[in-house]
Amino acid sequence: MNDISIDRYTPGDENDVMALIVPIQREEFGIEISAEDQPDLMQIQSFYQTGAGDFWLARRQGAVIGTIGLKDIGNGEVALRKMFVAAPWRGREFGVAKQMLERLIDASKERGVIRIYLGTTEKFLAAHRFYEKHGFERIELQDLPASFPLMVVDTRFYLLTLLP
Repeated sequence: MNDISIDRYTPGDENDVMALIVPIQREEFGIEISAEDQPDLMQIQSFYQTGAGDFWLARRQGAVIGTIGLKDIGNGEVALRKMFVAAPWRGREFGVAKQMLERLIDASKERGVIRIYLGTTEKFLAAHRFYEKHGFERIELQDLPASFPLMVVDTRFYLLTLLP
């Protein structure tokens, strides 16, 4: 059942990315955020795909079913952002989130990243369990580097330290 691919973002994928992310944020989790509140999603190449950063899409039969971004924040540190999986493709059965996270971690190691930070909302309970299961440790806001791109909806923070 693994006809799911994890591919680098290419220009022209913006609408598919927005069509996946915004409804999950707004309708599924009730977060008052719009596409306009997330200009990074219209500038993926210049925002994410620089330095150690990147952005990937999970696809099945050509349709975007997941996203994950990596933002270079300097000093061998990155921020994991925009990790979303369409509801029908969530869970261990499909392994979409796991495949995307593995791709991000492998790329981070190849690029010499030391630490991966992430921020999320208290509402994403399944995400908390997922990150913790994959080695992320909860940290406090004050433990984030000054260069971390904080979003207003972020209230819970994690760190994964990669060993060289």
